Order: sequence, then structure tokens, then C-alpha cells
Amino acid sequence: MQYDPIKRVLGDVFNKTPFLRRVFYNLLDLLLLRTWHVHKELREWATNRRGKEQYILDAGSGFGQYTYYLSGMSSRWSILAVDVKEEQISDSNCFMRTIGRQNVLFKIGDLVKYRQPDSYDLILSVDVMEHILEDVEVFENFHASLRPGGMLVISTPSDQGGSDVHGSDEASFIEEHVRDGYNIHEIEEKLRRAGFSKVAARYSYGKPGQISWRLSMKYPMLLLNVSKVFFLLLPFYYLVTFPISLMLNWMDVNGNHKSGTGLIVKAWK
Repeated sequence: MQYDPIKRVLGDVFNKTPFLRRVFYNLLDLLLLRTWHVHKELREWATNRRGKEQYILDAGSGFGQYTYYLSGMSSRWSILAVDVKEEQISDSNCFMRTIGRQNVLFKIGDLVKYRQPDSYDLILSVDVMEHILEDVEVFENFHASLRPGGMLVISTPSDQGGSDVHGSDEASFIEEHVRDGYNIHEIEEKLRRAGFSKVAARYSYGKPGQISWRLSMKYPMLLLNVSKVFFLLLPFYYLVTFPISLMLNWMDVNGNHKSGTGLIVKAWK
């Protein structure tokens, strides 16, 4: 299944006004379990940093919801968001200027080539690495671009059923992925080889998260791929499933999972 056509439709709807875009971001924050996990890591990193100048790279910014979240945490942080999709960069810059977030800039950039030595205190990369074949080159660029002591945060599918793949004979649920998911030891080793002095990885999307993902993302996306008419039915669908997904998300983000279909990886320079 391809996400990009649906993303374009969603973008057309929610980019009409700044109010609708804020509503969209808030919905993503509530529905997407990866956002719960990423926000938890960002809040921890932000401890004792909100009043200090910090330089942040949102590497593969997508709709821009994580840049929006970070830019609201402190006006003293300077955030550069890069992505390969020109239309999303343009829309995001217009939105940030409209709401007065002057500490943010979106730019077109290829992470395989993007390197700014010793520039950032934090690099965030959410659901990006599964789309990039040349992952080692990107990890090396991240390491070079961080300041000494800087931290990298990655959210990506694992090989324990990430991309909804549970066997060698199954294809990825999401066609844009170049890998179904990382082995936890594989990504730790690749980051160490790229130069990171410390790496810590944990599973996300344990049993509660996997159920939540199917309810909140997989089934609606399958319906929308059949016909865009299902957009009209989504409010009624989420009216029933939303409270269940919220409870499952809370359980997942507060649990300790021996296995899971997602990974949260942190690495320090």
C-alpha cells in the first residue's frame, strides 16, 4: 500500500487554514503511537534545556508536526527541518511564518548528502530510515553534524513485524519502505561504526501498540485505498475506536517490551 497519495489528500484538506493544520497536528499527536514515544524522549532531552540556545535538525520532517512540537517548547531553540518533498517544505514554511514561529526553517535536503559539521545539539529522525537504502552514509552524516555530546533520536520499524511483515514470504504493508525493519543489534552496530560513542535502543509497539496501530492506522488506510469516499466515514469509525486506541497507546508507551514492531534508538556523539 502507498501512503503518499493519501498524505497528499490529507495535506490538501488540512493546509487550507492554520487552524485546520493545528487540528491535524493534534490529531496526529493523539493517534500515532510513535508520536507518544518520540514526545516522551524529547521531553526527557528538554529537561534543563528550555532556557538555553539549542540547535536542532528535524531530519525528514514530513508534515512538520515534530518541528511544530519542538518549536513550541522553547523560542530559544533554532530548528532546521529538511525533507525531499518540495510541496511539504513550502507549505510548512508558510504555516510557521503565519503563526509567528521565527525560530524554524524548512529546507529541501537529501539526508544521504546532507552534512553540517558540529552544528546540532539534537537530531531527530522519525520513520525515515526505513525509506533510505544508504543508511550507513546517513548515520555518518548525522554523527558529523552533531556537536560533541549531541544526541540522535530515531524512530523506525523493527524486524519483529515492522511494516506489518511477519515472515520472509510477506511483502511490506507500506510500499515506499526499502527495508521491512531493523534488527535491534544491527542498527546499534551501524551507529557505532558511524562513530557514535553510546547507543541505546528499545522496542516500541509491543502487544498493546500493535493492536492500536491496526485500529488507528492500518484499517482506515486500507479503506481509503479502496475509495476516498471512506473519508466521510472516518469520524464515525474513530468515534468508536479512538478511546480504545488512547488506552492502548498509554499502555505501550509506559510498558517495557521484550519485543515490538518499532524501535526507539538514541545515540550520542
